[in-house]
Amino acid sequence: MSDPSEQNAENRPESPDEAEDEPATPQQQNEEPPVRMEDVITIDPEATDVDLNHGRIGKIENLEPLVKLERLYLRWNLIKKIENLDHLTELQELELYDNQITVLENLDNLVNLEMLDISFNRLHKIQGLDQLTKLRKIFLCSNKISTIENVGHLSNLTMLELGDNKLRKIENLDSLTNLTHLYLGKNKITKIENLDKLVKLECLSVQCNRILKIENLDKLINLTELYVSENGIEKLENLEHNVQLETLDLAKNRVKVIENIAHLESLEDLWMNDNQVADWGCVSVLAANKKLGTVYLERNPIASEPTYRNKLKLAVPWLTKIDATLCR
Repeated sequence: MSDPSEQNAENRPESPDEAEDEPATPQQQNEEPPVRMEDVITIDPEATDVDLNHGRIGKIENLEPLVKLERLYLRWNLIKKIENLDHLTELQELELYDNQITVLENLDNLVNLEMLDISFNRLHKIQGLDQLTKLRKIFLCSNKISTIENVGHLSNLTMLELGDNKLRKIENLDSLTNLTHLYLGKNKITKIENLDKLVKLECLSVQCNRILKIENLDKLINLTELYVSENGIEKLENLEHNVQLETLDLAKNRVKVIENIAHLESLEDLWMNDNQVADWGCVSVLAANKKLGTVYLERNPIASEPTYRNKLKLAVPWLTKIDATLCR
């Protein structure tokens, strides 16, 4: 049910030097050394796509002849530095997912870049994107980034993925008015805020944070997916203007009453497992949501009753799935 990029480990204690170089484990010390790029690539000057995933490559080099390259995939390697890409001015997609990169740098010449993925690396800061004004999608999840910054000039951006970092505040996004998907799960954010300008936003994920209240979503009238699971929310509220919602994820919170969603006429999926709903009286409000097909209420007090599924189906006869099981 949760967004796949967001896994909850926020309560892990921080080490003072966690952001610094970490000693290699015995397993890492015994690993084979990185391979050279020239040993795994056959240069074709006409190539527009190059896939070098999972090659144990240690350094980006020897790509100078590939002046027509549009897509370069370097996932799951041992690369520590972004370098030697200046000549790839036609590049549109660059994937460096799961490497050992510590700094966003040396990207200025990639002025046609539309998609950049540097997830699962060791970045501490968003920087070095000043010239990449054509960027539409950025994936920076699972790094060590503590502040949303240096993205305000990216007016063409439609997707920003910053899940599993060290963010404490939603900020510096006002100028990203074309953003449709924003992923901020598995951080340390305490409040939903500073989103009023993102009127095109369709999907907002703030799972696995420290949020206590649903709020400040009034201007997000195009929102169709809202993921706020694994927080400390106690009340279902403040969704009056989000009438386009199709998916609402409130799993693993502290909600006791199902309320304030009768107006969500487009709602198809309601995920409220692992909450504190104990009163069957509030379940009847779901009868107003005529498009509702899937409801998750397992591990709430009401789900402990032997007739739980039957009672829920009677309340909302058009359900097609209750928890993980299809209705007969």
